[in-house]
Amino acid sequence: MANPLRRLLGETALYGLSSVLGRVLNFLLVPLYTQVLPADGYGIVTDLYAWVAFLLVVYTFGMETSFFRHATKNPEHAERYYRASTTAIFITSLTLSLLLVGLATPIVGYLQYPGKEVFVYWLVGILFIDAFSAIPFAQLRLQHKAKPFAIIKLFGIALNIGLNLFFILLCPAVHAGEAVPFLSPLVEWVYKPTWDVEYIFLSNLVANGVMLLLLVPTLRTFRPEFQWKFLRPMLVYAYPLLFMGIAGVTNEMMSRAFLKQLMPEGFYAGRTNQESLGIFGACYKLAVFMNLAVQAFRYAAEPFFFGRAKDKNSPQLFAQVMHGFILLGALMLVGITVNLEWLGPLMLRRPEYLEALHIVPTLLLANLLLGVYFNLSVWFKLTDRTYFGTGIALGGALLTVVFNLMLIPTWGYEGAALTTVLVYAVMTIANFWLGQKHYPIPYHTNKGLLYLFLSTVIAFGFRYYLLPTGTIVSLVVGNLLLLSLLLVMLRFERRLFKTLT
Repeated sequence: MANPLRRLLGETALYGLSSVLGRVLNFLLVPLYTQVLPADGYGIVTDLYAWVAFLLVVYTFGMETSFFRHATKNPEHAERYYRASTTAIFITSLTLSLLLVGLATPIVGYLQYPGKEVFVYWLVGILFIDAFSAIPFAQLRLQHKAKPFAIIKLFGIALNIGLNLFFILLCPAVHAGEAVPFLSPLVEWVYKPTWDVEYIFLSNLVANGVMLLLLVPTLRTFRPEFQWKFLRPMLVYAYPLLFMGIAGVTNEMMSRAFLKQLMPEGFYAGRTNQESLGIFGACYKLAVFMNLAVQAFRYAAEPFFFGRAKDKNSPQLFAQVMHGFILLGALMLVGITVNLEWLGPLMLRRPEYLEALHIVPTLLLANLLLGVYFNLSVWFKLTDRTYFGTGIALGGALLTVVFNLMLIPTWGYEGAALTTVLVYAVMTIANFWLGQKHYPIPYHTNKGLLYLFLSTVIAFGFRYYLLPTGTIVSLVVGNLLLLSLLLVMLRFERRLFKTLT
C-alpha cells in the first residue's frame, strides 16, 4: 500500500518544488511591488490578473482534464488525443486573442484604464501562450516527467523575477545615474520612466514565451490534427468542465473584481476603492501558501486518480489521500495564522497594506476548503459525470454573486473574504453528499471534520483572543498550539505517517 501513496507524495513534492518554490520566489516580488507601487497601482495588477484567471479557463475550456481522462482510458490513442486537444486549444485561443485585441479600446474604457490598450495586448499574449502550453505540460504530468516540468516552470519564474528586478529596480537607478553607468545605453533603449505596472505584465509575457520555447522537445511530436473521432468525446467530457471552471474562477477571483465596483467610495477612511482593492489583493497573497499546497497536490493527483480508476482498492486509497491533505491543510492554517504578525510586515512593505491582515485566516480557510472540494471531485471525473461538477460550480458562482452583492457594500473586503469561505463550504458539502450517492468513498469523515474544527478554532481563537496579549507572548503561545496540534496528529495518525515515510 505504501508505493502508490509514496509515489503521489514524491510527485507532489516535485510539482510542489516548481509550484511552491516558484510561487515563493514570485511572492518575494510582493515586497518589491508594495514598496514601489502605491496601493492604487497594485490595485491595477490585482484587478487585471483576476480577469486573466477568468479568461484562461475559457481559453483552455476543460481540455486539460479531458486529455488526462481519455489518454489514460485509451492509452493506445494517447498521442492522437494529445494532438487533437492541442489543435483545438490553438484554434480557439487564436480566435479569442484576435477578438480581444480588436476590442482593446472599449475593454480598457470599461475597466477605467483609458489609453492603456497595451495592457490588453500583453495580457492577451500571456493568455495565448498559457493556453497553448497547457496540454504539453499536461503531457509531461501524464508521463510522470515531474523533473522536466519543474525545471521549465522554475526557469520561467526565475526569468520573470529577473526581468521585474531589471525593469522596476535597476532601470530607474541607471536612468537616474545612480548605478552601473555602462548599462545606460541599453536602459535608455528599453526603459520608459512613465511605465511601472506595464513592466509587470511585460516581464510575465517574455517569461511565458521562453517557457514555450523550452517545451519544444515535448511539442516535437505535435502535428495539427482535427479528427472528429478523437475530438468529439473530449469536447463532450470537457464542456461541463468549462462551465465548472468559469464558475470556479468566479468564486475565486470575482470577489476581487467586484470589490471596486460594489463598495461605496470612501468605505475605508482615506482610501479610494482602487487603493482598497490593492490592499485586499496584497493580503490575499499571504494566503498563497495554502493555495500552493492545493495546486501542487492537483498537479500530481489528477494523473494519479485517473491512473488508478480501475483499481478495486482505489476508494480506500483516495480516502487516505484526502485525510493526508486535511492534516497538511490544518497545520498550514494554524502555522501561517500564528505567524502573521511577523510575516505580514516582512512581505507587505508599506503600512497601508497591513490594514487587511485580519482577513488572511479567513482566506486560508477558504483555500483549505477548496482543496477538500478538489479531492471530492474525483467521483464525477472518474464516472464521466462532469455535469454534476458543473451544477455544483454554477450554484457556487450564483452564491458568490449574491453574497458579494449583500456583503461587500456593508462589510467591504471582509465581506468578500467571508463570501469565499461560505461558498466553498456549501460547494464542499454538496460535492460530498452527491459523491457518496454515486461513487462511495470511505472517507475518514469524523476525524477529518475534527481536525478541520480544531485548526479553525485554534487559528481564529488565536487571531481574535490571544493576539492582543502582546506580540512576543502571542507568538510563543501560537507556535506552542501549532506544535500541540502536530503532536496530536503524530499520536493518532501514526499509521498514515508510517505509510508515507
